[in-house]
Amino acid sequence: MLQSVELENFLSHKKTKLTFDKGVTVFVGQNGAGKSSIIDAITFALFGEHLRKSTKGLLQRGSNQSYAKVEFSIGNRQFEAVRKIDSKGTVGAVLYEKINGESAPLAAGERRQFGESMTKTIEDLIGLDFEKLKIASIVQQGELQAIIEADPKKFKELVNAIIGIDKLDIAYESMKKSIDSFRTTIRSRLNYDDTNMDTLQSRVDMLSKEIATLEPQKRKLEADKILQEKDLAIIQQNIELGTPKELQIKEIENKKEDLLRYLRDSIVRMKQDLVTKEKRLADCSNSLSISSAKFQVESDAKQAQLDIDRINTELRQVGEKIASIQSQQDIANRLHLVDGKCPVCDSKVDKLNPLFDEKYIATELDALKKKTETITKEIATVQSKKRDLDLKLQQITKAEGILSSNNIKNQSDLIRLEEEISQLQINTRDIPIEINTGNLMQYAIDEYASSAIKSISTLVEDTRDFDINEFKSLKLKLEQQRRALGTLDQEVVAVNTKLKIYQDDFEKITQILLELHEVKQYVSSLETIRSQIYNRDGPVATSLRSWALGTISQKASEYLSTFNVKIQRITLEDKARDIGITCYAGNLELDLESLSGGEKVSVALALRLGMAHFMGSSNLNFIILDEPTTHLDQERRKSLVNVLGQAFESNIDAISQFIIITHDSDIFENSNIDAIYDFKSTPEGTIVTPI
Repeated sequence: MLQSVELENFLSHKKTKLTFDKGVTVFVGQNGAGKSSIIDAITFALFGEHLRKSTKGLLQRGSNQSYAKVEFSIGNRQFEAVRKIDSKGTVGAVLYEKINGESAPLAAGERRQFGESMTKTIEDLIGLDFEKLKIASIVQQGELQAIIEADPKKFKELVNAIIGIDKLDIAYESMKKSIDSFRTTIRSRLNYDDTNMDTLQSRVDMLSKEIATLEPQKRKLEADKILQEKDLAIIQQNIELGTPKELQIKEIENKKEDLLRYLRDSIVRMKQDLVTKEKRLADCSNSLSISSAKFQVESDAKQAQLDIDRINTELRQVGEKIASIQSQQDIANRLHLVDGKCPVCDSKVDKLNPLFDEKYIATELDALKKKTETITKEIATVQSKKRDLDLKLQQITKAEGILSSNNIKNQSDLIRLEEEISQLQINTRDIPIEINTGNLMQYAIDEYASSAIKSISTLVEDTRDFDINEFKSLKLKLEQQRRALGTLDQEVVAVNTKLKIYQDDFEKITQILLELHEVKQYVSSLETIRSQIYNRDGPVATSLRSWALGTISQKASEYLSTFNVKIQRITLEDKARDIGITCYAGNLELDLESLSGGEKVSVALALRLGMAHFMGSSNLNFIILDEPTTHLDQERRKSLVNVLGQAFESNIDAISQFIIITHDSDIFENSNIDAIYDFKSTPEGTIVTPI
């Protein structure tokens, strides 16, 4: 129940405080006098909600702070809700509970993320939020008939909230959470819940079929494995018997390769020796031929040297003569007969001494020069011959060195070297490509080769009856058998692993299904309780709603009968998704759309009063009618006042308070009204005066 409303700098109210008691309270005054501001103050203080455009607009112009305070009671508990607004539009809110005359904070602010919400606390206390209270208990100006023109589905939600069925939704959701939590617990332990039973049963059926298929496969694979292991053992035994022979065959091949390598290396060495000796033979044959002329060449060289010495002496002598004659020629060039007289003694002579005769001297010089040329040519020839002989001597010396280094002294030594070369040519005639075991002795070129051939022959004889190709085929068959057995082993392991997994899964899921059958029965019981008791469309909620709608219909019809209209009865019918409203005039059903404006207001008012009567047992049992006389004639206006007064008097415990906001003050003359407040607008703000 409302006890008081206090406003300061709130809309048009500078400072206003109104007190309420049980009964009918009327606000009268002209439009704009601030009557409806009381509704905004009540809803703002309780819920932080209002019908204005902005919260900041609630602050009176020129003020720095505003507040709205509402005192109300629920049963024996007293509460005070205060909300303040500053110039920035910031809202502060506190809810107090008065205990033994002291105010104790119960909730503050709207920090829902921290679990703090004054609005939520008030909603829990009165059982309605702003929207539901606005429809059920506050009939705004010009919206009296909105209850019959609103969405029928919303009307049903309103009825559910009025009778408390919406609280079943909390239990309904809580039960769902409990079921979900139970299933979560089951899932955390079993990894499944009862919703997975069909899937698990399908899995069990599939596993059963797979196990039935795999078991004979396993038996067949194991039998095949035993047979293959026996075959493998026989093959391995035969291979063990033949392995020593195979090793001997390999030893033969290795020895043949060693012999072949040795033969090739030996022949290469012999060929190198052959080349060396052939070169020695050629060098020594030529050197022996050259050295055989040594004595003759040495003799010729000595003679040539003697000739050179003799010719050089002769050439020197001729040169001396030429020098002497040339001296005479110089003298002769100065001595000439003058008038038949000697130029020296001036004696009469016929001719000069031939030694001083120029012609004679010239003839002698010419003869000597020719002789010089002859001697020069001769010495050149002898010197050339000497050089050739010196070269031959050098060649002889070199040849003697070659013979000495090759230990060749004579022709017999050369013949012996030729015989060695001939034998090497025979030994190196053919280099074998491979060793033919049919005629090994042809390769016995030395003692080492002969020993190797003997060893190979012994091994060939020991392995004469052994078929190496057949043995290789047997080894190949062994590998194939091993691979086949390995594959079979993998198949056996795979089948055993899969069978073990399937069997384990089968046992595990079967056990889970046994537990889930019990879970399903338990959840089914919870679902039945949830759907039958807590479901708003279940039998309990439907029964409650049917009873509530019958009560509201009956009370609305009683109110309507006092309005002096042709409509005598209203019925509210619970449908699947909404609530149907039907009006009757006698037994005649009337369509809401066919009603006049006054009739619609009467029906709407009757329903409002019926719901208000029904809400008499709720936590906040009041109803506010803002200009409820709109569209009503004078007679019906007075009838409305009388109806409200009579309704309160006859149902004082059902509805604690009626608050009527109107500008028709005359309709309340001689009426049973508990309190009337006159609202007047002044330059300083709204002034409220009790009448």
